[in-house]
Amino acid sequence: MLREGLDLPEVSLVAVLDADKEGFLRSQRSLMQIAGRAARNIAGKVIFYADGLTHSMTRTIEEMRRRRKLQEEFNRRHHITPQTIQKAIREGIEGIKKARALTEEEAGIEEGRQEIYEAREQLEYEMETAARNLQFERAILLRDQIKKLKDEAKGGEVPVFSSSPRKKARR
Repeated sequence: MLREGLDLPEVSLVAVLDADKEGFLRSQRSLMQIAGRAARNIAGKVIFYADGLTHSMTRTIEEMRRRRKLQEEFNRRHHITPQTIQKAIREGIEGIKKARALTEEEAGIEEGRQEIYEAREQLEYEMETAARNLQFERAILLRDQIKKLKDEAKGGEVPVFSSSPRKKARR
């Protein structure tokens, strides 16, 4: 849930459940954004809970190690002691609101509807995966949930702005 545009230095632990479930919310970009929430705290830790290591997880971990090495070298060279960012909580909450509003405006999404679109995109990916794995009962349940979300979003096609690995041409 904690993704782009959030600056919460109070966050010292980020746990990603089902990190090995590739898709919109578990792409390399998403994992980097989620992990970045703990980067502003000196004691920040990120835990990926998974049954296996995915390509996205591997690339994310490698990139975090690369960045950490560069930062440590820079800090050592310039005699910098890392510290947790100190800022007012209200400032962070206002930043979240502004980032969400900007994202919704740029994507042409009605205010407050971004979560619906993201959930629908994830459900569509899961439905297609279930169908490919011959789990037709699950695919049907997911299809019904997608229909409810479409109805809630006032029907019709909605903007898609994810990095989901599924083929966009099938729409």
